[in-house]
Amino acid sequence: MQTAGSDNKTTSKPHWVNAEITYQCPLHCVFCYNPVDYAKYGPELTTDEWLRVFREARELGAVQLGLSGGEPLQRKDVEVLVAETTKMGYYVNLITSGIGLTEKRIAAFKEGGLGQIQLSFQDSTREMNDFLSSTRTFDLKSKVAKLIKQYEYPMVLNVVLHRLNIDHIGQILEMAEAMGAEHVELANTQFYAWAFENRKHLMPSREQLERAERITNEFRDRVGNKMKVYFVVPDYYADRPKACMNGWGAVFLNVTADGMALPCHEARMLPLEFPNVRDHDVRWIWEESPGFNAYRGDDWMQEPCRTCPEKTKDFGGCRCQAFMLTGDATNADPVCDKAPAHHLITEQVALAQKPQPPASEVKQVILFRDDKNSRKLATRDSTTPIS
Repeated sequence: MQTAGSDNKTTSKPHWVNAEITYQCPLHCVFCYNPVDYAKYGPELTTDEWLRVFREARELGAVQLGLSGGEPLQRKDVEVLVAETTKMGYYVNLITSGIGLTEKRIAAFKEGGLGQIQLSFQDSTREMNDFLSSTRTFDLKSKVAKLIKQYEYPMVLNVVLHRLNIDHIGQILEMAEAMGAEHVELANTQFYAWAFENRKHLMPSREQLERAERITNEFRDRVGNKMKVYFVVPDYYADRPKACMNGWGAVFLNVTADGMALPCHEARMLPLEFPNVRDHDVRWIWEESPGFNAYRGDDWMQEPCRTCPEKTKDFGGCRCQAFMLTGDATNADPVCDKAPAHHLITEQVALAQKPQPPASEVKQVILFRDDKNSRKLATRDSTTPIS
C-alpha cells in the first residue's frame, strides 16, 4: 500500500518488535540507550496491554520479538509474556543483564518456548565490569552464563565497547570463548542518551579502535566457524552513515515501557508527536500515524541527501543523530563526509586522540544511569549541563 502524503512513501510491514517492557534496572550503565529523562515517564503497560500490542503486531506481520528494558527480568510477568507470544508465532529473544535470572525462571522460559537469551557483560574484568555498571554483578553474570549453557540455549554475548574497556578486547574474546559463546557482539558505543552525556569519556582513540579491529580479526581467524564475532564500528569513525533500522518505519517497531510507539530506540527525543499503544492500534500506528510517516520516502530530505545516489542505501542516515548534533532532524547525518555539519564529528574525533584521565579519575565526573540523575536531566534547561 501507499501511505498518504507522498507518492514515494511505500509502507512495508514491521518484522521486528522490540518491547522495552520496563525502565527499571538494577544496573547503572554509563552508556545506556534508555532516555536520560526516563524517570518522568508514566506507568508501565500491564500484562494484558502488552499481549494486545503483540497480537496486533503479529497480525500485521511481525515475526521477531525482543524483550528488553531497562532490565526485563525486573518484571514478574516475563514468563507469561514469553509463553503467550511464542504461541502467537513469534521467535522471542530476551535481552538481559542476567540479574534476576534464576534456575526456576530459566526453566519456565525453556518450557514457554523462549528462543534466545542475549547476555550482556560490561568487561572481562570484575573491576571494570562493576565500575561501568556501578554494581557488583560480575560474579553473578558469570553464574548466569553457565545457567544459559546448562539449559542448552545458544550463548549470545553482548559487550559494549568504549574508551574504558576497548583495550581489553583480547581478554573479552577469551572470556567469550571460555564461556562457550556461539555469537559475540562487540558493539562499539553509539553516542545517544546516556552515552552522549558521557561522550568525552567513552569515545576511543583511532589507535585503540584499529588495534581492537586487528585483534578481533586475528581471533576470528583462530576460532573459525566455532564462533561468530560481530564488530560494530562506531559511527564517528565512519565516513558514511548507517542505514538506521533499514530505513525509518521500514521493518522495526519499538514500544516503550509506558506505551510510546517509535520507529527506533531513540526517536522519542525528536520534535514529533508519536502515538501511544494505549490510544491507537498497531496497524494505525504503523500505517497512518504522522510520526511513523515523517521520514519515510525522501520528500523530507535536504541537500546533499536529496540528490545523493547513496540515499537508497543509507536513507540519509540517522534522524536522531542529525537532530542531536544540528538541531534539525531533516539535515544530513553529520557522520557523512558530504554533510555540511560533518565538522561536528571530526572535531569530536580530534578530541578523542588526546590523552584522557584514568578510570579512577573518570569515576568522579562520569554520569551513571540512575533515577536521581534522570530526574535532574528531566528538569534541566537544554543549555545547562548537569553538575
